Amino acid sequence: MISIDAYRRQWTGNIRGDLLSGLVVALALIPEAIAFSIIAGVDPKVGLYASFSIAVITAITGGRPAMISAATAATAVLMVTLVRDHGLQYLLAATVLAGLIQIGAGVLRLGFVMRYVSKSVMTGFVNALAILIFLAQLPELDPRNVTGLTYLLVAGGLAIIYLFPRLTKAVPSPLVTIIVLTTLVWALGLDVRTVGDMGNLPDTLPVFLIPQIPLTLETLLIILPYSTAIAVVGLLESLMTQNIVDDLTDTTSNRDQECVGQGLANTATGFIGGMAGCAMIGQSIINVKSGGRGRLSSIVAGVFLLILVVGLGDLVSIIPMPALVAIMIMVSVGTFSWSSIANLRSHPRSSSVVMLATVATVVYTHNLAIGVLVGVLLSGIFFAAKIAQLFRVTSDISPDGRIRTYRVEGQMFYGSVEDFMAAFDFREAPDRVIIDVSRAHIWDISSVQALDMAVLKFRRDGAQVEVVGMNDASETLVDRLGIHDKPGALDKLSAH
Repeated sequence: MISIDAYRRQWTGNIRGDLLSGLVVALALIPEAIAFSIIAGVDPKVGLYASFSIAVITAITGGRPAMISAATAATAVLMVTLVRDHGLQYLLAATVLAGLIQIGAGVLRLGFVMRYVSKSVMTGFVNALAILIFLAQLPELDPRNVTGLTYLLVAGGLAIIYLFPRLTKAVPSPLVTIIVLTTLVWALGLDVRTVGDMGNLPDTLPVFLIPQIPLTLETLLIILPYSTAIAVVGLLESLMTQNIVDDLTDTTSNRDQECVGQGLANTATGFIGGMAGCAMIGQSIINVKSGGRGRLSSIVAGVFLLILVVGLGDLVSIIPMPALVAIMIMVSVGTFSWSSIANLRSHPRSSSVVMLATVATVVYTHNLAIGVLVGVLLSGIFFAAKIAQLFRVTSDISPDGRIRTYRVEGQMFYGSVEDFMAAFDFREAPDRVIIDVSRAHIWDISSVQALDMAVLKFRRDGAQVEVVGMNDASETLVDRLGIHDKPGALDKLSAH
């Protein structure tokens, strides 16, 4: 549990940097929130209210300072069918329930599962997200919809982003880009798409409301599958993003607290008319690269967002989309792990396959959760295969030919059972067989059953069998699950 002093430092340790970065993130959140609302099939204000609420609440209760959470595409795509079939009120109820599920995950300390996500999967996740961020900008660069002026403004924005820091880093270059391009477009009356073209901005503050749905079991059964999917995908993306921000800032954070923080944010958001969300890697990287390090940056982003769209909506609506496209291209380029391309030759082939499979699956499905799941499954398969290769069984026989000793080395589990059984010569008829497992570890029921089978086959042919050298953990498992030393074991083998 974090101390009060440490929590206070997370608010006050970087005030100037957090204020400036929060403003940049707030501006970048607006078109994203509107776009994700459109994806989900709801009014833009649903996404904007959600981004405000989630950013503010996770800033207070989350486990990762400087990480930005808001309405996201990953959760928005899961809501489409629910909104289409049942309407907005059911979406709000599903958002509340998803938050409660996430709180439960945090209380049960399920954040530990992230330790089983390999570096290759993480790299694939980051690269895929960078590609998706770039692809999301293509509609704003479609020559059928925009003029050559748009490309010039985007190029100018990228030039400011990358060259301005050579002059000074006192002001984040993305913020300078927004100010310069907005002023230029407004002063010259240039005809380009603006934030206002994406949808109407809300002009009132959010208010507390209870979703208008019947409180019945039927309602629960309707929203539960959606809530579960939103909760799982939201936590997965949030915890992956949390790892990335940890690496970027060379700090550590609390996964279980982040689960609870995400849950509290989504639960509260459903009661103010907002959709569910989670951490956003793109905006989190913008925040960190703009100087954000503390909780203040996240809450400033949320509060500024609300002030901008409600109080300064007319001003925000004239921000040219090329400015925001330039910023998101910068995020895409900065997010992609370029070294992973060069590492394809030097890294183990299995690691490269996992990374590429994760990228391909995410880009093809546009679903980060499916891509990560494929990567984790492949990592598990490759790991099991490697461990199985380190397994071997050797044997020798006494000079008189009466005692055969088998020495087992390595990990006995489902992946090595076939090699284990193939090592025994059951046609040989020694008087005594010793199976030495002092250099082995028995992990699962498959290996216990294989040991049972070997012992019982030798005993069926009249040999005395002794298993020696078993460590405490293996012995506990064999005593609980094994049958070779229990009454009637040979009869069970015959029946089998």
